[in-house]
Amino acid sequence: MVELPSARRLRAVVWTEARVELWSRTGERPAVAVWTAEQTARFLEQVCDHQLYPLYHVAALLGLRRGEAVGLRWCDVDLANRTLAVVRQLVERDGRGVCLPKTDASCRTVALDRGTTALLRRLARHDPAGDWVFSHDQGRSWSPSYVSRTFRVVVDEAGLPPIRFHDLRHGAATLSLAAGSELRVVQALLGHSSIVLTADTYTSVLPCLAQQAADATAELVRRAGYQRGAKIHKVVVPRQRSGSPRARLVTCSH
Repeated sequence: MVELPSARRLRAVVWTEARVELWSRTGERPAVAVWTAEQTARFLEQVCDHQLYPLYHVAALLGLRRGEAVGLRWCDVDLANRTLAVVRQLVERDGRGVCLPKTDASCRTVALDRGTTALLRRLARHDPAGDWVFSHDQGRSWSPSYVSRTFRVVVDEAGLPPIRFHDLRHGAATLSLAAGSELRVVQALLGHSSIVLTADTYTSVLPCLAQQAADATAELVRRAGYQRGAKIHKVVVPRQRSGSPRARLVTCSH
């Protein structure tokens, strides 16, 4: 008889310089946050010699869930065609077990960039007899909880603003959009059944993209003005009592 309100879906926000400064000063942090491309690159550079680096690399670029990453087997990887198949995940429930991915759409084929392909090829040569892609102690798969605990430690050691391991998935979506991928491509990368879920939850607008969009909009209006014989330019209005001058676009007809 009780109707519960629907849960609010948290949106990921980017660790901008202002947010990093606030976190450094007060410890305040967003519930869900993602790194910029520069911060992601810095993290991968800092952990390049860590035993879990290949797993972190794949998670950061391909957006695999934790269980999907530790559950990868070499039979799922096609280095010749530069793809990998997500067909299972490892979970810790009454011990460790193998189960299907989260949803039907989560069973997917993911394309590999050349750098990730080369990384996995080196990994395969290092452990040719192993079954799990990311393994330790003579081929044993990593514990999902160990992966998350270690991730928190290496992020702290790298001096980067904190994110959860799962936030690498948010970051992969955001960076893919920043690189010019269409939303449908990002949806397929993450294995979502609904493009609405991808747009609402797993994508953030990077500051550089927002600036590019603002510039593109202003340029579109400026070009339209020239086509109709108007001239659009920037006008600086007088300085207010506080703050900097305000600028606005005006149209001057000839």
